[in-house]
Amino acid sequence: MRLNSKSRYAVMALADMASFIDNKPVSLRDISLRQSISLQYLEQIFLRLKKNNIVKSIRGVKGGYVLTKDASTLKLSEIFSALDENVKTTGCDNNSKKGCNGRSTKCITHNLWDELDVHINAFFENKKLEDLIKN
Repeated sequence: MRLNSKSRYAVMALADMASFIDNKPVSLRDISLRQSISLQYLEQIFLRLKKNNIVKSIRGVKGGYVLTKDASTLKLSEIFSALDENVKTTGCDNNSKKGCNGRSTKCITHNLWDELDVHINAFFENKKLEDLIKN
């Protein structure tokens, strides 16, 4: 299954932000310390999240980042999409004419993994950021 640390850390950081009810700007340094994520890595992640309107930055002494959507409406799938990541269990491209493993046909287990992709992505489509902070 392909879901790299960028997506996992983005979800952790955004859940950290959403756990503060007042929606005041949160610094990446604070998130970094609380979640044990490299500050430099968070900066890279938040540039992508900002570009895709998941967060916005607030300048100033008490600046930082805020969510652009309420945690109750922000889907985990939107976060993955903002980072150009999808959960994918197959090793091939579904739209390729070469099929799996460079052959002209799909591998014998392709449909199984493709079906799993559908279930996993539906799960993330139905999970909101708020679901993480309620637990």
